[in-house]
Amino acid sequence: MTKDYPNATDFPKTKVYFGIGIENALQTQNIGTIWRSAQIMGADFIFIIGGNYKRMKTDTIAAHRHIPLFYFENFQDFYKSLPFEGKLIGIELDEKSVPVSEFKHPKQAVYLLGSEKIGLSEEAKKKCDLLVQLPGKLSLNVSVAGSIIIYDRLMKPTFYNI
Repeated sequence: MTKDYPNATDFPKTKVYFGIGIENALQTQNIGTIWRSAQIMGADFIFIIGGNYKRMKTDTIAAHRHIPLFYFENFQDFYKSLPFEGKLIGIELDEKSVPVSEFKHPKQAVYLLGSEKIGLSEEAKKKCDLLVQLPGKLSLNVSVAGSIIIYDRLMKPTFYNI
């Protein structure tokens, strides 16, 4: 008896997905807030690079049961684990950043936020496919910035190749 296995042509050619995470987060409540926003707004995963996370008792929707959290010791481990066609998008106040109002989200995206005090590491900025800046000259709380970028993705339903 032979078993029929699916062919590559049986699968969709362009899966739309996104994940979001923080590099070296200092406050666990920011991770919890992003986790909750990500779950509510349809993210496929979240991640943290460095630092640690303990589940918050205030997580009333049990986001940990609905969306996976990946932990990476350092940026190199994270970068090696990126999805094959996923575009790494850094959210950062930087002279090379594209304003979010002009940004066109890719179909497969991994959004990376920096720590609350110093933003993204230089290594992360160099490895990002694109840097995107939210409005304003001062930085926002990292969980607020993450929630805004996810919302922006939802409001711009057409995706582009970067």
